[in-house]
Amino acid sequence: MSHQALDAASFYPNITANDLQRSIQFYADGLGFKIKDRHEPEGILRYVTLQAGNAMLGIGQDDFAKGRDRVKGVGLRLWISTNQDIAALAARAKAAGITLDNEPAPLPWGPMAFALTDPDGIKLTVANDR
Repeated sequence: MSHQALDAASFYPNITANDLQRSIQFYADGLGFKIKDRHEPEGILRYVTLQAGNAMLGIGQDDFAKGRDRVKGVGLRLWISTNQDIAALAARAKAAGITLDNEPAPLPWGPMAFALTDPDGIKLTVANDR
């Protein structure tokens, strides 16, 4: 039996936020994602689809069914690759009130990158692979 390897056309992570509006501000104002779709059952915003270039991210409001104190994002890092100026992107994030985990610098294997943490503790790296 032959097993075919996955050939993904896209990868679209979905995360859960304690405060959906705060997360939207982080990703939209801080990083420049655009709101592609909003899900507002009964007039209450519960979920957004964000897009930045070819990247998609879904963020849903936590219903706290698993508790309000559960830790999110342990062992997870979202890696965002771009051809844009890393220093300019870092400056945008800082102008939106985001504290960077580290300033833009070359990674040991070459690309320029900076790291930050979203409001729910999910780690992100934004890197220029050029």
